[in-house]
Order: sequence, then C-alpha cells, then structure tokens
Amino acid sequence: MTAAASAAGPLLDVRDLRVTFATDDGPVIAVKDVSFTLERGEILALVGESGCGKSVTAMAVPRLLPDGDVTVEGTVTLDGVELTSLPEQRMQELRGKDVSVVFQEPMTSLNPAYTIGRQIGEVLQQHERLSRRQVRERTVELLALVGMPDARRRADSFPHQLSGGMRQRVMIAIAVACNPKVLIADEPTTALDVTVQAGVLDVIRKLRDELGTAVVLITHDLGVVADVADRVVVMYAGRRVEQAPVAEVFARPQHPYTVGLLGALPGRARLVDGRRRLTEIPGLVPAPTSDPDECQFHPRCPRATEACRGTRPLLEPKQAGHLAACHHPGPGGIQ
Repeated sequence: MTAAASAAGPLLDVRDLRVTFATDDGPVIAVKDVSFTLERGEILALVGESGCGKSVTAMAVPRLLPDGDVTVEGTVTLDGVELTSLPEQRMQELRGKDVSVVFQEPMTSLNPAYTIGRQIGEVLQQHERLSRRQVRERTVELLALVGMPDARRRADSFPHQLSGGMRQRVMIAIAVACNPKVLIADEPTTALDVTVQAGVLDVIRKLRDELGTAVVLITHDLGVVADVADRVVVMYAGRRVEQAPVAEVFARPQHPYTVGLLGALPGRARLVDGRRRLTEIPGLVPAPTSDPDECQFHPRCPRATEACRGTRPLLEPKQAGHLAACHHPGPGGIQ
C-alpha cells in the first residue's frame, strides 16, 4: 500500500453496523455493531460459522438486503461516499461499477436462458458506453482474465454447458466487468473440488494484483483465509470478536472462539486412543433471538466464569491493533 493511499484513508469504512430483521418471534439482530475497514488492494476475510452474520454484513455494504422488514443502522463509506443514505438511483449506478458481488451459488445466479456473453454484456451496457463490437471483445477479455479456456467460444455457451468451476469464473467476470473498487466474494469456493478451488483463488489474487481490486472474502474455510487473505475479521453470533493480520491470528489467536476454530483444523487433529480426532467446539450456536447484550460465547467457552453471564463483551485494544470482544483471551493474552 502506498503512502498516498494510506493518507487518503481506508477505501471502505464500516462503522457500528447493525442489521435487524422483523420476524414473527420478534426482532432478530443478525449483525451487532460491527466495524471494520478495507484498504486499497487488500483482501479481507470475514470468517465464522454458518449463521454468524458474515453474509448479512457483506450484503449490507451494497444495500442488497431485502426491502421491508429489515432495519440497517450505522454507516458504510466507500471511497468517501456514504452509502447508507444514498438515493436508490445513485446506489444502482454504484452497484457493479464501484462495488460488486460474486454470489455463493452461480447456477442460481446465472440466467439459464441467456448465453454467458449476453449476461456479461448486460453489465457493460448498463455502466459503460460501448458499441456492440466493443462489448463482445471486452466480454472475451474478461473471460480470458478469469482463466476461462477458449474464452471466445465459451462466450456463446449457456450456463448448463459449463462446469461448476467455469460458472464461478463467469460470476467473477461479471462482477469485475467494470473494474470495481471493491469486490465482495460470498463463499466463492463452496462445493468446488480442491483443484478448482485453487484456480478460483488464483483468479481473486490476480484481480487484486492486476486491477488493484480490494476484496471482501466471506468464508468459513480457514485454509482459504491462510492462502489468500491479508487480514481477517472473525465473527460469532453477529458480532466481531477478533480482527488482525492473518499471520497474527494463526500464530497468536486472542479470542477463545478463534482458538477453537483453529483447533478444529485437520492439521491440528489430536491423538485420542491411538486415533486422530478433530477438536470440536462444544455446545450450540445461540438462538438468533437471544439477548444481544450478553456474551454469546460464554456457554461454549472453556475460559468462561460466572462473571461472563449477562455481561456484554467489551472491546479492548491489543497488540498489533486487533481487538477481541472477551475478558478471557486466548494463549497470547490481551496486551
């Protein structure tokens, strides 16, 4: 990151984000006062179990949460523009151009009735003033950029004619068609085999290196985090519990939940009765209607005391500038 970029401040600044869904059982706070930043050219991973709020957090940035019974509080600032209060027409202009999303399941996101080329071309026609020939050439360039073999021929293919890895590359090509400043990738390697997964991660790295695109990577796979991310935000029950550079998190995890996640990695399996077993985090994720003002992890935490019950976790500064919402940190301790 250059000194000029650093002086200009973060590219994306999310402050005190709170997302509440109205349900028949009462309001559900899916995201609880989450804050984070994304620097220019950075890959930031949002990590946590299913249901921890990472996808809702990311979808709140480009305002893609469903209208109606959803309340979003806090601020989201992209390159100096505050998005939460922006008129919808202006927001539509920014989606796809300044901030773009790669959704989790390409087969449900791509239109089976249209060719790949047409679907990429629609984005270019929406945001760029290009002729039909220019759209075609740019489409082929984008497919080649994301590593699609025989890009010119594949532009005339339909989604069902492509493999899962190829469809995911198409989704990435659509998302980066207009060189967005921020790319949000929601579980881009889910259900892909290891070889294809590696190829998709190589594409994300390439986009960062060649286009300067900053990436918010949503994943539950810590192997993916170790492979491509620069920094990580760990979430639990809608709250950010730790954030740090990736090397710091793997070497010196601070929050007990982060310690538990790392302990469950296959490479850290323990010998039990002569057999290697993964270490699991006991208990269940709290119900979404549980009290948001108490420590949500204390029923599963090996370091919890009676003082943790009914106590809202405090954010305390630590070494390396990361934070942990916990009074009982991991092996490194709160510095």
